[in-house]
Amino acid sequence: MALRSSHRLKVFLRRCTAFPVFNTHAPNRRSSQIPRKSADPNTNGYSGQDRHNDGQNESGWRRLVRFFVPFSLGAVVSAMVIKREDLTPTITASKMSGRRRDFNFIADVVAGCADSVVYIEIKDTRHFDYFSGQPITASNGSGFIIEQNGLILTNAHVVINKPHTMVQVRLSDGRTFPATIEDVDQTSDLATLRIQVNNLSVMRLGKSSTLRSGEWVVALGSPLALSNTVTAGVISSTQRASQELGLRNRDINYLQTDAAITFGNSGGPLVNLDGEAIGVNSMKVTAGISFAIPIDYVKVFLERAAERRKKGSAYKTGYPVKRYMGITMLTLTPDILFELKSRSQNMPSNLTHGVLVWKVIVGSPAHSGGLQPGDIVTHINKKEIKNSSDVYDALADNSKTLDIVILRGVKQMHVTITPEDP
Repeated sequence: MALRSSHRLKVFLRRCTAFPVFNTHAPNRRSSQIPRKSADPNTNGYSGQDRHNDGQNESGWRRLVRFFVPFSLGAVVSAMVIKREDLTPTITASKMSGRRRDFNFIADVVAGCADSVVYIEIKDTRHFDYFSGQPITASNGSGFIIEQNGLILTNAHVVINKPHTMVQVRLSDGRTFPATIEDVDQTSDLATLRIQVNNLSVMRLGKSSTLRSGEWVVALGSPLALSNTVTAGVISSTQRASQELGLRNRDINYLQTDAAITFGNSGGPLVNLDGEAIGVNSMKVTAGISFAIPIDYVKVFLERAAERRKKGSAYKTGYPVKRYMGITMLTLTPDILFELKSRSQNMPSNLTHGVLVWKVIVGSPAHSGGLQPGDIVTHINKKEIKNSSDVYDALADNSKTLDIVILRGVKQMHVTITPEDP
């Protein structure tokens, strides 16, 4: 294509650079039609002047061709490159504007329901801060408002684990109120609190029965005493039976999620993308494995609690009182052990049973005795511990102290704990 174009340009320039011959005298018709011949037979009928003129013409158009052909080819190539760049997709600042508004769906969920999440503190009424004179914080957790008149839902283990304590609730706007425990169900690990304030933001309750594995969820709460903290993930399983978690006497199919749920997140809401609570954050096994109580089970608990209040038989600090050690624990079932061993290299390969210490309350007998979150209890007073019920049985004994064998990483250790009497 380029050679053909250069040939056409060459012909055009040759025609333009041809020198016409003009005679100053009127030509004879006959003589003008007959070319002049040279006497030299080697000139083929043309004079030296004619050859000289043709040589000048040829050299002139050759110079012009050499000058213009590179520029013409460059112009063609430039036009092709420009057309190709026009077809190449590019990202400009103007095209990126508006993405925060269109795609930050998690921020939209948080903006719609964060005001209904509360921070719960458990104050030890027997120990006071040296500088402020206020009771020290023994534990903390989360909850969310379900009625405008101050009814709050949370986990039972958040509010009843420690004796000689008071419950304090801090709202999202910073206001703090004392709370009273209204209803407790230790079997399902649910409880309700009441604060004396009205016109509060309420969390809408959804349906956990319609959940599917892979749905986006947002966990709200106050982990590590940091209020209004947000983590996100997906639903890993909607039917994780309590028996698989080693939780006896509980007929609950837990929700499993990979959203980060830490200590203070207990009792906070697990929210779908519609801003509805579909679960109550309950426990964490390890990074990426956490569990929540389905909201459909919570609704049954709330209905029963409302009936008791109507009959005038609401909860009045009448839950069973046990000796207090100050831990939150989880039974290590074969499935959970397999997950832990596959995720961590610090798990002994010969471990077949035990109880995982998930949380240790600061200032509790377990904390004073040296227990730490992540420890695995295998024996108490030389008896094998296979589930959480074995730990409660050990607390029910008359032994003054508990000699506990634990695994901390791959090391086996002994700790001694003196539980508090109720």
